[in-house]
Amino acid sequence: MRGNRRLTFLGPGSPLSFPDPNESDDEGLLAVGGDLSPARLLFAYDSGVFPWYSQGVPPLWWSPNPRALMTRERLHVSRSLRRTLRHGRFQVSFDQAFSDVIAACAANREGGTWILPEMILAYTQLHQLGHAHSFEVWHEGQLAGGLYGVRRGALFAAESMFHVVSNASKVALAVCVDTLFRAGIGLFDVQFVTEHLASLGAYEVSRPEYLAAVSRLTQNDVPAARIAAALTGWQSRF
Repeated sequence: MRGNRRLTFLGPGSPLSFPDPNESDDEGLLAVGGDLSPARLLFAYDSGVFPWYSQGVPPLWWSPNPRALMTRERLHVSRSLRRTLRHGRFQVSFDQAFSDVIAACAANREGGTWILPEMILAYTQLHQLGHAHSFEVWHEGQLAGGLYGVRRGALFAAESMFHVVSNASKVALAVCVDTLFRAGIGLFDVQFVTEHLASLGAYEVSRPEYLAAVSRLTQNDVPAARIAAALTGWQSRF
Protein backbone atom coordinates (compact mmCIF):
# COMPACT_ATOMS: atom_id res chain seq x y z
CA MET A 1 0.00 0.00 0.00
CA ARG A 2 1.35 3.38 -1.01
CA GLY A 3 0.93 6.45 1.12
CA ASN A 4 -1.67 9.13 0.45
CA ARG A 5 -0.72 11.65 -2.19
CA ARG A 6 -1.95 15.17 -2.70
CA LEU A 7 -5.32 15.24 -4.44
CA THR A 8 -5.69 16.73 -7.90
CA PHE A 9 -8.39 19.39 -8.16
CA LEU A 10 -10.17 19.68 -11.50
CA GLY A 11 -12.11 22.66 -12.75
CA PRO A 12 -15.10 22.33 -15.09
CA GLY A 13 -13.78 21.84 -18.60
CA SER A 14 -10.22 21.21 -17.41
CA PRO A 15 -7.99 18.95 -19.55
CA LEU A 16 -8.80 15.25 -19.52
CA SER A 17 -6.25 13.74 -17.16
CA PHE A 18 -6.04 11.86 -13.87
CA PRO A 19 -3.08 11.02 -11.65
CA ASP A 20 -1.61 7.55 -12.18
CA PRO A 21 -3.84 5.22 -10.10
CA ASN A 22 -0.84 3.02 -9.32
CA GLU A 23 0.68 5.94 -7.39
CA SER A 24 -2.42 6.24 -5.17
CA ASP A 25 -3.18 4.50 -1.89
CA ASP A 26 -5.60 1.57 -1.79
CA GLU A 27 -8.61 3.80 -1.14
CA GLY A 28 -7.97 5.22 -4.59
CA LEU A 29 -9.35 8.75 -4.43
CA LEU A 30 -7.50 10.42 -7.30
CA ALA A 31 -9.18 13.74 -8.03
CA VAL A 32 -11.92 16.15 -6.99
CA GLY A 33 -14.04 18.29 -9.27
CA GLY A 34 -14.27 18.47 -13.00
CA ASP A 35 -17.52 17.61 -14.70
CA LEU A 36 -19.59 14.67 -15.93
CA SER A 37 -19.25 15.43 -19.62
CA PRO A 38 -19.31 12.40 -21.93
CA ALA A 39 -15.67 13.00 -22.86
CA ARG A 40 -14.51 13.01 -19.22
CA LEU A 41 -16.59 9.99 -18.25
CA LEU A 42 -15.32 7.94 -21.20
CA PHE A 43 -11.75 8.99 -20.49
CA ALA A 44 -12.24 7.94 -16.86
CA TYR A 45 -13.47 4.45 -17.72
CA ASP A 46 -10.67 4.05 -20.25
CA SER A 47 -8.29 4.93 -17.40
CA GLY A 48 -9.80 2.54 -14.84
CA VAL A 49 -11.45 5.41 -12.94
CA PHE A 50 -15.08 6.02 -11.96
CA PRO A 51 -17.03 8.86 -10.29
CA TRP A 52 -18.72 8.29 -6.93
CA TYR A 53 -19.92 11.05 -4.60
CA SER A 54 -22.91 12.33 -2.64
CA GLN A 55 -25.24 15.30 -2.85
CA GLY A 56 -23.52 18.60 -2.08
CA VAL A 57 -20.03 17.30 -2.88
CA PRO A 58 -18.10 17.92 -6.13
CA PRO A 59 -17.38 14.87 -8.31
CA LEU A 60 -14.92 12.47 -6.71
CA TRP A 61 -12.89 10.20 -9.00
CA TRP A 62 -11.76 6.77 -7.74
CA SER A 63 -9.57 3.84 -8.70
CA PRO A 64 -9.39 1.62 -5.61
CA ASN A 65 -7.21 -1.38 -4.93
CA PRO A 66 -8.35 -4.13 -5.25
CA ARG A 67 -11.07 -4.14 -7.91
CA ALA A 68 -13.97 -6.57 -8.19
CA LEU A 69 -14.79 -8.59 -11.28
CA MET A 70 -17.18 -11.27 -12.48
CA THR A 71 -16.76 -13.88 -15.18
CA ARG A 72 -19.10 -16.38 -16.76
CA GLU A 73 -16.92 -19.24 -15.49
CA ARG A 74 -17.10 -18.03 -11.88
CA LEU A 75 -20.76 -17.01 -11.99
CA HIS A 76 -22.51 -18.88 -9.19
CA VAL A 77 -26.09 -19.78 -10.02
CA SER A 78 -27.75 -21.50 -7.08
CA ARG A 79 -30.34 -24.21 -7.59
CA SER A 80 -33.13 -21.85 -6.62
CA LEU A 81 -31.89 -19.13 -8.97
CA ARG A 82 -31.51 -21.67 -11.77
CA ARG A 83 -35.13 -22.73 -11.27
CA THR A 84 -36.17 -19.07 -11.38
CA LEU A 85 -34.22 -18.47 -14.59
CA ARG A 86 -35.75 -21.52 -16.28
CA HIS A 87 -39.28 -21.06 -15.00
CA GLY A 88 -40.31 -18.42 -17.51
CA ARG A 89 -41.57 -16.07 -14.80
CA PHE A 90 -39.27 -13.30 -16.01
CA GLN A 91 -38.44 -11.86 -19.42
CA VAL A 92 -35.14 -10.05 -20.06
CA SER A 93 -34.41 -7.32 -22.61
CA PHE A 94 -31.42 -5.19 -23.58
CA ASP A 95 -31.45 -1.40 -23.95
CA GLN A 96 -35.23 -1.17 -24.00
CA ALA A 97 -35.78 1.03 -20.91
CA PHE A 98 -32.48 2.61 -19.90
CA SER A 99 -34.05 5.75 -18.40
CA ASP A 100 -36.45 3.69 -16.29
CA VAL A 101 -33.66 1.42 -15.05
CA ILE A 102 -31.32 4.20 -13.94
CA ALA A 103 -34.19 6.08 -12.31
CA ALA A 104 -35.21 2.93 -10.42
CA CYS A 105 -31.59 2.32 -9.34
CA ALA A 106 -31.51 5.83 -7.90
CA ALA A 107 -34.86 5.46 -6.14
CA ASN A 108 -34.37 2.02 -4.61
CA ARG A 109 -31.32 2.57 -2.41
CA GLU A 110 -31.40 2.45 1.37
CA GLY A 111 -29.70 5.34 3.14
CA GLY A 112 -29.69 7.70 0.15
CA THR A 113 -28.18 7.52 -3.29
CA TRP A 114 -25.06 8.56 -5.15
CA ILE A 115 -27.05 8.38 -8.41
CA LEU A 116 -27.82 12.08 -8.35
CA PRO A 117 -29.86 13.95 -10.97
CA GLU A 118 -26.66 15.08 -12.73
CA MET A 119 -25.48 11.45 -12.77
CA ILE A 120 -28.74 10.34 -14.34
CA LEU A 121 -28.41 13.04 -17.00
CA ALA A 122 -24.76 12.21 -17.69
CA TYR A 123 -25.26 8.46 -18.04
CA THR A 124 -28.41 8.95 -20.10
CA GLN A 125 -26.26 11.01 -22.48
CA LEU A 126 -23.75 8.15 -22.60
CA HIS A 127 -26.61 5.80 -23.43
CA GLN A 128 -27.81 8.06 -26.21
CA LEU A 129 -24.24 8.05 -27.58
CA GLY A 130 -24.15 4.24 -27.47
CA HIS A 131 -21.73 3.83 -24.54
CA ALA A 132 -24.06 3.01 -21.63
CA HIS A 133 -26.47 0.09 -21.62
CA SER A 134 -29.18 -1.53 -19.56
CA PHE A 135 -30.58 -5.00 -19.03
CA GLU A 136 -34.22 -5.01 -18.02
CA VAL A 137 -36.14 -7.77 -16.24
CA TRP A 138 -39.89 -7.85 -16.75
CA HIS A 139 -42.64 -9.57 -14.80
CA GLU A 140 -46.23 -9.56 -16.03
CA GLY A 141 -45.39 -6.70 -18.36
CA GLN A 142 -43.91 -4.47 -15.66
CA LEU A 143 -40.29 -3.57 -14.99
CA ALA A 144 -39.26 -5.81 -12.10
CA GLY A 145 -35.51 -5.24 -11.99
CA GLY A 146 -32.45 -4.41 -14.02
CA LEU A 147 -28.96 -3.02 -14.15
CA TYR A 148 -26.96 -0.51 -16.15
CA GLY A 149 -23.32 0.10 -16.93
CA VAL A 150 -20.79 1.52 -19.37
CA ARG A 151 -19.25 -0.37 -22.29
CA ARG A 152 -15.76 0.56 -23.47
CA GLY A 153 -14.48 -1.86 -26.07
CA ALA A 154 -14.50 -5.29 -24.36
CA LEU A 155 -14.91 -3.74 -20.88
CA PHE A 156 -18.30 -3.51 -19.20
CA ALA A 157 -18.37 -1.47 -16.00
CA ALA A 158 -21.57 -2.32 -14.13
CA GLU A 159 -22.80 0.67 -12.15
CA SER A 160 -25.95 -0.28 -10.26
CA MET A 161 -28.88 -2.68 -10.19
CA PHE A 162 -32.31 -2.79 -8.58
CA HIS A 163 -35.33 -5.00 -8.07
CA VAL A 164 -38.95 -4.49 -7.06
CA VAL A 165 -39.80 -8.18 -7.46
CA SER A 166 -37.84 -10.79 -5.52
CA ASN A 167 -34.86 -12.27 -7.43
CA ALA A 168 -35.21 -9.87 -10.38
CA SER A 169 -31.81 -8.22 -9.81
CA LYS A 170 -30.14 -11.64 -9.54
CA VAL A 171 -31.74 -12.60 -12.85
CA ALA A 172 -30.52 -9.34 -14.39
CA LEU A 173 -26.95 -9.90 -13.24
CA ALA A 174 -26.76 -13.58 -14.19
CA VAL A 175 -28.19 -13.01 -17.66
CA CYS A 176 -26.06 -9.90 -18.17
CA VAL A 177 -22.81 -11.68 -17.28
CA ASP A 178 -23.62 -14.69 -19.45
CA THR A 179 -24.74 -12.57 -22.40
CA LEU A 180 -21.86 -10.11 -22.36
CA PHE A 181 -19.14 -12.76 -22.26
CA ARG A 182 -20.86 -14.64 -25.08
CA ALA A 183 -20.83 -11.40 -27.07
CA GLY A 184 -17.08 -10.91 -26.55
CA ILE A 185 -16.80 -8.80 -23.40
CA GLY A 186 -13.60 -9.78 -21.61
CA LEU A 187 -13.79 -7.72 -18.42
CA PHE A 188 -16.90 -7.31 -16.26
CA ASP A 189 -16.20 -4.77 -13.52
CA VAL A 190 -18.39 -4.51 -10.41
CA GLN A 191 -16.04 -2.14 -8.53
CA PHE A 192 -16.32 -3.64 -5.02
CA VAL A 193 -17.08 -7.10 -3.65
CA THR A 194 -20.18 -7.00 -1.45
CA GLU A 195 -21.67 -9.98 0.35
CA HIS A 196 -24.43 -10.13 -2.26
CA LEU A 197 -22.04 -10.00 -5.22
CA ALA A 198 -19.70 -12.52 -3.59
CA SER A 199 -22.60 -14.97 -3.34
CA LEU A 200 -22.96 -14.69 -7.12
CA GLY A 201 -19.26 -15.20 -7.83
CA ALA A 202 -17.61 -11.79 -7.66
CA TYR A 203 -13.92 -11.82 -6.81
CA GLU A 204 -11.04 -9.38 -6.37
CA VAL A 205 -7.96 -8.64 -8.46
CA SER A 206 -5.16 -6.19 -7.77
CA ARG A 207 -5.42 -2.71 -9.23
CA PRO A 208 -2.34 -3.20 -11.47
CA GLU A 209 -3.87 -6.37 -12.89
CA TYR A 210 -7.17 -4.59 -13.46
CA LEU A 211 -5.57 -1.57 -15.11
CA ALA A 212 -3.52 -3.78 -17.43
CA ALA A 213 -6.70 -5.58 -18.51
CA VAL A 214 -8.50 -2.26 -19.07
CA SER A 215 -5.65 -0.97 -21.24
CA ARG A 216 -5.72 -4.13 -23.34
CA LEU A 217 -9.45 -4.79 -23.64
CA THR A 218 -10.72 -1.27 -24.29
CA GLN A 219 -8.92 -1.51 -27.63
CA ASN A 220 -11.30 -4.26 -28.76
CA ASP A 221 -14.74 -3.69 -30.20
CA VAL A 222 -17.92 -5.38 -28.98
CA PRO A 223 -20.84 -3.75 -30.81
CA ALA A 224 -24.17 -3.36 -29.05
CA ALA A 225 -25.83 -5.32 -31.84
CA ARG A 226 -23.69 -8.33 -30.96
CA ILE A 227 -24.80 -8.07 -27.33
CA ALA A 228 -28.46 -7.93 -28.35
CA ALA A 229 -27.98 -11.00 -30.53
CA ALA A 230 -26.20 -12.89 -27.73
CA LEU A 231 -29.19 -12.37 -25.42
CA THR A 232 -31.38 -14.55 -27.63
CA GLY A 233 -32.16 -17.90 -26.04
CA TRP A 234 -30.84 -16.96 -22.60
CA GLN A 235 -33.28 -19.22 -20.72
CA SER A 236 -31.90 -22.36 -22.34
CA ARG A 237 -28.40 -21.61 -21.02
CA PHE A 238 -29.21 -22.01 -17.32
